[in-house]
Amino acid sequence: MKTPFRVALSAAVIAASGTMVSADTIKVGVIATFSGPFAIYGKQYREAIEVYVAEHGTTAGDHEIEFIYKDVGGVNPDTARALAQELLIRDRVDYLAGFTFTPNALAVAPLIDQSETPTVIFNAATSSINKQSEFYVRTSYTLWQVTEPLARWAWDAGIRTVATTVSDYGPGIDAENAFRTSFTALGGEVVDSVRMPLSTTDFTPFMQRVRDIEPDALYTFLPGGPPTFGFAKTYNENGLAEAGIRFLGTAETEEVNLQGLGDAAIGLTTAYHYSGAHDSDLNRQFSARLAEMFPGSVANWSSVGAYDGTHLIYEMVRAAGSDGPAAIEHAKTLAWESPRGPVEMDPETRTVIQNVYIRQVERDAASGLLVNREQGVIATVGDLGWDR
Repeated sequence: MKTPFRVALSAAVIAASGTMVSADTIKVGVIATFSGPFAIYGKQYREAIEVYVAEHGTTAGDHEIEFIYKDVGGVNPDTARALAQELLIRDRVDYLAGFTFTPNALAVAPLIDQSETPTVIFNAATSSINKQSEFYVRTSYTLWQVTEPLARWAWDAGIRTVATTVSDYGPGIDAENAFRTSFTALGGEVVDSVRMPLSTTDFTPFMQRVRDIEPDALYTFLPGGPPTFGFAKTYNENGLAEAGIRFLGTAETEEVNLQGLGDAAIGLTTAYHYSGAHDSDLNRQFSARLAEMFPGSVANWSSVGAYDGTHLIYEMVRAAGSDGPAAIEHAKTLAWESPRGPVEMDPETRTVIQNVYIRQVERDAASGLLVNREQGVIATVGDLGWDR
């Protein structure tokens, strides 16, 4: 049954065009950053989608699938909402996808509730997003999901004091709370909590502050891309490793920027749901196809989130076509093998349950390249922040 929003949407399109698009075509609107400092995400999303389409064709069941891309530019919730309205009303999309940043994802919740539009989050990692609408599903991760296992690993590794350094916005605060809650519950001490403005490009003052405190380790979270690269580089340049302050993070050594960090990155420890060096045939095939179709492209957490998100869309379309509620119900039942390892949808949180890998940077003997080598695995981890 169509909601009033859907009825109004259909009427507006018919009035504007005088005709209706065939029900056999399912349209997917992808809202992502294709310009600005975070343009890499839109590029990676699109490339991963095209790899999946090349492998599986353009149809799911009886439906042809068409992707429509919109550039949100960065952390722009008002723009994200406007683009979603445009996609829903003018382009008549049946699904939405993308969403790198939490504020952008949150901005469209009222719209997808009204239109009953399944929305697949490729990245945005704050646990509370999926509580805002039952039409969100997420194929990336949440900050609690990767941070709580890292806090446990740190304790087991003998680390007893940590300074947290996070970007001062929703996801950063979520990450800070996740580490503090988990680490102190084990008996550890968070000796300082530094929140850095999202616009920060010079991290030297924050590194000096941490070095003066002399904790056993530093835990950090920043939005991926240029900030994470700059932060990890500043950690190396300011002698924290030489001072015995361990580096604990998530995406800071991600594959796209890893080679630029150089040998100083060797030994940096992160906990994450994907490594480009993950040892599986499926991951090697995915990485090889990506490099073949887009020379110079490197598989990372962003591309695998979009690749799996595309798989989820195909499975929902195959089962339910444009019926949004039915598509969401089907999504809750799914499990599959991903380039990251086995994943399954949690029917309550609508975020994938997956492995979390403890990774350390090392130089691969065969290729000579820096890689995030998996040192351990915490299996089948769900969204540990859902009930927080």
